Amino acid sequence: MKAECPVCGASIDLPEGTVAGELLECPDCGTELEVTSLEPPTLSEAPQEEEDWGQ
Repeated sequence: MKAECPVCGASIDLPEGTVAGELLECPDCGTELEVTSLEPPTLSEAPQEEEDWGQ
């Protein structure tokens, strides 16, 4: 299964058993991506985690 990086357009092979919500890294640009759909395979930029200062 292949998907396209939304940042650089690289073709990314999704590993066997990939599930929606899984995080991957683009091998070309290094952007952290989230699998948003499997039918068709779709990736989006993963949301940036904000620091939790114990509040």
